[in-house]
Amino acid sequence: MPDTVRRRRDTPPPRTGSSEAEVLRGFLDYLRTSIAAKVEGAPEPQVRTAAVPSGTNLLGLLNHLTFVERAMFLGDDVTDWQATFRAAPADSVADVVARYRETVGRANDVLDGCTDLSAPLPRPRPGRPAPSVRWALTHMIEETGRHAGHADILRELIDGATGR
Repeated sequence: MPDTVRRRRDTPPPRTGSSEAEVLRGFLDYLRTSIAAKVEGAPEPQVRTAAVPSGTNLLGLLNHLTFVERAMFLGDDVTDWQATFRAAPADSVADVVARYRETVGRANDVLDGCTDLSAPLPRPRPGRPAPSVRWALTHMIEETGRHAGHADILRELIDGATGR
């Protein structure tokens, strides 16, 4: 670990509107921003190096969340979830972060059209059951929050960087 430990400012939870949709989307966007910032600027090859026996690595976490966002909000089919935890060798940190942010933008476009939280998420593939918008948002908060916590620990182990 370097002698100088980098600390990001610890960003407090978001101030959102009072509606359920504003609260859910505000917290999801907060977590999305946090994990992308945690991966951004992480050094190679440590960003791909497993720091735990499960093989989890910082870049793989963000790659995985990109696939989860696509599956949940864009209707993509994922056949091998374990493979999503590994970024392609040719993908740079900037590539994976940009792909994640682009996917989040597309997911938000879908969510912008969803006015009823109890309605099913629109799916581009007919015939597939879709969860409610409320369930999908809650699940993505849980999924992103869980992996953001993993990313906090992995990034600190890599170069001492802390903060949200």
